[in-house]
Amino acid sequence: MPNTPNYYAQPFPMFQRAMRNILSITNDENALVTTTFDGINPGDHQYGTGLIARLYIPDGFGMVQANELKGIITKINDTQFTIDIDTTNFDAFIIPNYQPGAFGTPAQVVPVGEIHSILTESTQNVLNTIQNPIILN
Repeated sequence: MPNTPNYYAQPFPMFQRAMRNILSITNDENALVTTTFDGINPGDHQYGTGLIARLYIPDGFGMVQANELKGIITKINDTQFTIDIDTTNFDAFIIPNYQPGAFGTPAQVVPVGEIHSILTESTQNVLNTIQNPIILN
């Protein structure tokens, strides 16, 4: 079990679909990704099948070959999805040991698009504009 990292992802940000931190990625033909908010426990990604996402894998997390690759995801459950990136021969993904008080950039998955025939993920408005109006000058 890694030391508690000093990073955090907002569970319900105003911009949807939001980035999520990565807890694990398998070495497989279609990589299985587990998301997290705190770097220790699985966290709800709120993604749907057909979302296109990019992986960001900083130094120290292994699997550097997957850095900045993007693919279409298939939702498995609330905390896991597969992405059509073949990681079979990539280095293993690891969570580095953090030193107390140290800060590091987490591995992240960032939505960048959606299959055009679906177009469901991009239409969700999470801002309540009636109670909190946005005033543009």
